[in-house]
Amino acid sequence: MREVAASPIRTAVVGFGISGKVFHAPLIAADPGYSLDLIVTADPDRAAEAARLYPQARIVPTPDDMFALSGGLDLVILGTPPLTHFDLASTAMAHGLHVVVDKPFVTTSAHGEGLISQAAEAGVQLTVFQNRRWDADFLTLKKLLRERALGEVRSFESRFEWWRPEGFGNWRDTASLAEGGGILHDLGAHLIDQAIQLFGPVEECYGETANHGPHQNGADTEAFVSLLHKSGVRSRLWMNGMAAQVGPRFHVLGSRAGYTKSGLDSQEPALAAGISPLDSSYGVEPQDAWGVLGIDGSTTSVPAKTGAYPQFYAELGAALRGEGPLPVDPAESLEVLRTIEKSHAFAWLKQN
Repeated sequence: MREVAASPIRTAVVGFGISGKVFHAPLIAADPGYSLDLIVTADPDRAAEAARLYPQARIVPTPDDMFALSGGLDLVILGTPPLTHFDLASTAMAHGLHVVVDKPFVTTSAHGEGLISQAAEAGVQLTVFQNRRWDADFLTLKKLLRERALGEVRSFESRFEWWRPEGFGNWRDTASLAEGGGILHDLGAHLIDQAIQLFGPVEECYGETANHGPHQNGADTEAFVSLLHKSGVRSRLWMNGMAAQVGPRFHVLGSRAGYTKSGLDSQEPALAAGISPLDSSYGVEPQDAWGVLGIDGSTTSVPAKTGAYPQFYAELGAALRGEGPLPVDPAESLEVLRTIEKSHAFAWLKQN
């Protein structure tokens, strides 16, 4: 397996939309173990903004321009739509580069299997940006489960819901299912991954999807997935961008107590607002956003763990230097993708 020099890891970010601009570039720029050497975007306005925010980085319009400079790189981060992931990741690995692919990994599990095999053959590292494993609420719930504060967990409910009837305003509004579109591909990749991380492999899954948006492209704007884990826990997951009233982010019931948490993690809006991951306030949840533990009539607020998206790149840096495992095993994201495919297939059979 190819290892990189101690520091810095020479990095290219492909795409400067929400993924590249809000998540990857700020996290890389804040980590002294990396250098942000190159940004790929064909949009003139985004290119100008990238040059302003990261004057040390070279801005090029196409991936081909990047690959022509691959001798000066160690790592490529793909913050592009899912339809592009397979070809870009495959080409990057053929150039001997390590690769981070944004979720939902690729459009099909067959493509995911192919990339994992290619990474092994090329001797490079491949991982998937499942950043929601470092949400403050998720880290807090993991701590409660380790402490068995809820007793034996029986039911896990998880939601990503908001009121955005106008859509995302980007490729997510028009991409078809075949192109990796739909809210189940997009947000399901987070919710299913979190559920599996908490409660283990899935034995059975069931899915419901609907399209209430203006684009009748077959992609879903609302989804529900029910998972029966081999551990016996039942996970119920909701995704909805058109929820006029939102449900709790987490609602977990156990034999001893329950845990309920409302509101989404603060790291994405903080990064979007330009707050550095190095800021002392980054990832800190205010007390009025904490979840509650206990039984109705007798609950207490649970101090939230600090959100930690930078941890993904800290662990990746160690892995690329041969000092630890990848932050996300791509085989785990492949299993998430298979679960999404099964849920889509179940929903299709039900509708037809």
